[in-house]
Amino acid sequence: MKVFLVAGEPSGDRLGAALMDGLAELCDEVSFEGVGGPLMEERGLASLFPMEELSVMGIAEVLPKYPALRRRMIETADAVMTVRPDVLITIDSPDFCLRVAKRVRHRMRIRTVHYVAPSVWAWRPGRAKAMAPHVDQVLALLPFEPPYMEAAGMRCDFVGHPVVSEPSADPRRVRDLRMAAGEGPLVVVLPGSRRSEVSRLMPVFGAALRELGKAHEGLSILLPAVPHLAGMVADLSRDWPETLIVDSSDAGEKRAAFAAADVALAASGTVSLELAKNRTPMVVAYDMSWLSWQIMHRMALIDTVTLVNLIVGQKIVPEFLGPNCQPSKIAAALADTIEAPGAQNDALDRTMAELGEDGPAPGLRAAAAVLDGLAQDKERG
Repeated sequence: MKVFLVAGEPSGDRLGAALMDGLAELCDEVSFEGVGGPLMEERGLASLFPMEELSVMGIAEVLPKYPALRRRMIETADAVMTVRPDVLITIDSPDFCLRVAKRVRHRMRIRTVHYVAPSVWAWRPGRAKAMAPHVDQVLALLPFEPPYMEAAGMRCDFVGHPVVSEPSADPRRVRDLRMAAGEGPLVVVLPGSRRSEVSRLMPVFGAALRELGKAHEGLSILLPAVPHLAGMVADLSRDWPETLIVDSSDAGEKRAAFAAADVALAASGTVSLELAKNRTPMVVAYDMSWLSWQIMHRMALIDTVTLVNLIVGQKIVPEFLGPNCQPSKIAAALADTIEAPGAQNDALDRTMAELGEDGPAPGLRAAAAVLDGLAQDKERG
């Protein structure tokens, strides 16, 4: 069986590598071609060009690179049509990947699978209908996503979220962090990984933590930071309570920080699932420019952005967004969570169960879904 895969981001590279492992386990003979990163290359993929060329975010960054990206899109689509694989699997990066799928589908019939459903449940629901003419099947990471894709006419399989396959924190590293923190409450603070997020959120988070520290003697903070933002993070946290900066590029150290903490204060995003994996209760807060908030607030189809809340169907995790992202409110929610640390336990357990924690690895489930879709195609002739 010939499989053509396209990934454009490190997260897609991880998904693609796990999927390749699953296909190799379930198929006697399978070959891979396409675009991917180092993890996919370790499994035998000779990338058509460096995946890093596609890892561009934001309108200001994309516009000057658009001609080069378009050339790579055409090159990738042409390669698919030359290889004539049994299946084309595009992984996340919808702006690039779905253009490849559309160009291929206009010229020839190849079964096409897109891995990672777009968040049409949150905003821009028309994206599902727009992709349906050139995508046969979607592999979803979240359990509530299939009905949205199926309503647009695509097969959609929930295959589990990759967070469930992450290893548990090393107990020794957890113990070391707890010992360094002292006897008071320990808070892990996660203000995001983009410079704009960090600069906007850390002053608010710092004010909330100083207020919290007045009521909780010995408060300590763990602050994971990516290396290129470590200096900025250190400057912005100088007047915080006792703070230890942790290298978040070290996955083991980051997991240990999550597991060691009594509570997390986090920007919104998939980090809530990483915290759930480590059974760390959390408070979520996020702010943006006034104009961005007005646009997003009006376009949003949901009243919570925290994935734990969305998965369990209740607002269990406190969240403070936009105008509500205020230090006093955040501090009060952190204090409540410290006082009642078990209040979120059931929601965190349910979240991980819903994401497939006790089932087969997501990569294997994704591979089985791809093969089942191909078998159905053959049955239909």
